[in-house]
Amino acid sequence: MNFNLRFFTSWISCALVMFSLFYAWHGIFLNDFKRIQFPVGLFISFAAITYLILSFGIYLIFESSLMKRFRNIFLKGLLVGILSGFTIFIIATIIHISLAKNLNSQHLLMNCSWQIAEQTIGAFVIVLFKVLIRDNKFQDA
Repeated sequence: MNFNLRFFTSWISCALVMFSLFYAWHGIFLNDFKRIQFPVGLFISFAAITYLILSFGIYLIFESSLMKRFRNIFLKGLLVGILSGFTIFIIATIIHISLAKNLNSQHLLMNCSWQIAEQTIGAFVIVLFKVLIRDNKFQDA
């Protein structure tokens, strides 16, 4: 993996897009931030760091040798998004990270769907920048 413009642009853009989706969903649409038991600024800071880590992980999965088997970059982005979204959902559910008090099967299905959608959109941001930013090592001299 090369730490070049393509990497940094994809990584940071993915984190920004996923964080924006998170903020719009939980902060505006669901208005979940009212239930947080500690300062909202601290929560937002932790969330920003979390999304930087998540987007780095998505990029690593996207560049993994397992994913190199798929030639179609859009299929690869979809698979990475679904895999990472479902994994985040499972981890959050097991350690009971939720802003809702009473989780039922409808909440779980909605959380799973949202995580998969959010991470898939993030993976497609990586796909977008992989397509738009050329890698110099593959260009002719």
